[in-house]
Amino acid sequence: MEQLVGKTAFITGGANGIGFALARAFVNEGMHVAIVDVDAAALVEAQQILAGSNVKVVALQLDVTDRDQFAAVADEVEAKLGPVHVVCNNAGVYRGGSMENVTYADWDWVMGVNVGGVINGLQTWLQKIKSHGQGGHIVNTASMAGVLTSAGLGVYNASKFAVVGLSEALRADLEGHDIGVSVLCPGMVRTKILESERNRPAQFAVSDAQAVAAAQAHSEIMNEAMNAGIDADEVAAMVVEGIKTNRFYLFPHAEMKEAAAERMTSLLGAFGEPDPDRLAAQQAHMAALLRSTD
Repeated sequence: MEQLVGKTAFITGGANGIGFALARAFVNEGMHVAIVDVDAAALVEAQQILAGSNVKVVALQLDVTDRDQFAAVADEVEAKLGPVHVVCNNAGVYRGGSMENVTYADWDWVMGVNVGGVINGLQTWLQKIKSHGQGGHIVNTASMAGVLTSAGLGVYNASKFAVVGLSEALRADLEGHDIGVSVLCPGMVRTKILESERNRPAQFAVSDAQAVAAAQAHSEIMNEAMNAGIDADEVAAMVVEGIKTNRFYLFPHAEMKEAAAERMTSLLGAFGEPDPDRLAAQQAHMAALLRSTD
């Protein structure tokens, strides 16, 4: 999508952090913007900041895990702004701590928002974008935690690796449909992601004192790293350029390249030598499979 002026963007988690930076960047590009967020108070503030531009801005409350609400909000956005072209599945939450100290509630909450929210965004918007025939772009916010692992990040890693994987598959599925796909994998960005507990639903509350203490201790360590993070506007600028050039992987933290290379080297080193006959048979099978899905 080389031309963004006059197009419409829909952003989950749009009232804070990277989501709000995206909204501001899109407005500056001349796009109409719908920001949705579970945080009603933050939505009001975000809309006030974005008001006064020459484009339309809509702010609506949405829990991305609620599929019925998602569908209703999408209909309202289309009624107010017309066809949506860019969808940023950006909403995310964080729960840190060693996996022996996390709970089922932690898993359900993080996976429900970070993975389920992306799934719901795709299910809600993909057919709509295909139907209007004007082209579009999907941006799924993952993380460097979707590429690299670390102690204390297990739950978050699982959710973000899932987003990277489904985005890679989505890119292949949408080839030829005039719908681009990008997966955003930032490292530390100065946002409120470590304050995710403020929006944790009551049904996912954790009463285990040891689990709570472990998570708090991990967040204190992460906060120190967060203070050295980059600004969300820098990330948003990369996303805008990624949409215009249909760039798939968006890595704002170039300093993480060496660590990613070490991981890939380790992966490749674990493979033996391929059997030529078996390789040829597998390639023929994949070619037939791809033909059957055309």
